[in-house]
Amino acid sequence: MFKSVLLFFLGLTVPTAFSQSEKLSLRDFFNPNAILDAAVEAQFNKMDDTLRVAQLIMPAAGRLGESNEKIEGYIKKRLIGGVLLLNGTMDGFKKMVADFNALNLKHGGLPFFYSADAEPSLVNRKIQGSVIYKKANEIKTIEEVRKSAETISKDLKAIGINFNFAPVVDMPPNKTVGYRSMGTHEDSIVPWAAEFIRVTQEMQIIATAKHFPGHGYVVGDTHMQLVYIDGEMREVKNYPALIADGVLSIMIAHIAVKNNEEYNTDGLPASVSRKIVTDLLRNKLGFQGLIVTDAMNMGGVANVPNASRRAIEAGCDIILMPLNVEQSHKEIFEKYQSDPIFREQVDASVKRIIRMKYCLGLMAEGF
Repeated sequence: MFKSVLLFFLGLTVPTAFSQSEKLSLRDFFNPNAILDAAVEAQFNKMDDTLRVAQLIMPAAGRLGESNEKIEGYIKKRLIGGVLLLNGTMDGFKKMVADFNALNLKHGGLPFFYSADAEPSLVNRKIQGSVIYKKANEIKTIEEVRKSAETISKDLKAIGINFNFAPVVDMPPNKTVGYRSMGTHEDSIVPWAAEFIRVTQEMQIIATAKHFPGHGYVVGDTHMQLVYIDGEMREVKNYPALIADGVLSIMIAHIAVKNNEEYNTDGLPASVSRKIVTDLLRNKLGFQGLIVTDAMNMGGVANVPNASRRAIEAGCDIILMPLNVEQSHKEIFEKYQSDPIFREQVDASVKRIIRMKYCLGLMAEGF
């Protein structure tokens, strides 16, 4: 390893492969790695603008997503960088992953993220045939947390899913998300979520802390309408420890903030607010992983004009379930080609995504 890196810096050769002992894992995402840096840059430079913008977009397939035919159309046009598998069976999703992968390879796309809402409280409803496990609010010990992460991750790996939108770290009071939180007591949520994240990521699946900046103390359901944090964002305190422990992804909620001098979102959801996504999460809290929106078809954001582009402008890396994939790609693509500052920001997002795909082992042949 040392010799290859030294030669690389001397300009004598470009390393082309890791040895078996140097195989990448998700642990490498945040760590300095000259060979990985070079591979990301090389891959990025080979991509055209269409494929770069595609990395930011993740529609859903499955019973509550779009049809396989639509997803296949996006793949052929190179408009997407991943797929959320939303309500189906183990066997059905496994076949879907294989079919999409074959088509994506044929049309020159980057390997996909495949994601799921595989929280303990939702996984058995979202993925029929998965191993039955306790709901999050029924888990009583950290050992059970560890077992839930192991059980769920094994099922996800069997399907080909590499990105889990879990755990929920919202506080319990809100009835929409409270029963999904890791622990029924406020003091257990962060350490239990940290353990779920640790086990998930050690099993080579990206974990996601959600829903930033916090859904537990609001009144209402963002699936239906925009809801508000009034004043202090009390749940932001749940995130620094998880960030320090290496969580790789954080999901942004469609929640507005009012009566907060520094972080007021002016009646818009946090998912399209640069104050929340970039100023608070990226800069103040120092999070350098992937930032993904909650589903963009939810009532809390669906009526915001140009919401997909505005979420990217805010600092999000991945747009989940946009209302219109082709329109979202078009509006982001047009600004990407015309606005140098926006282009620089998107480039940083794309490179984070490429790096994560290398660390998942999806692109090992690229070294």
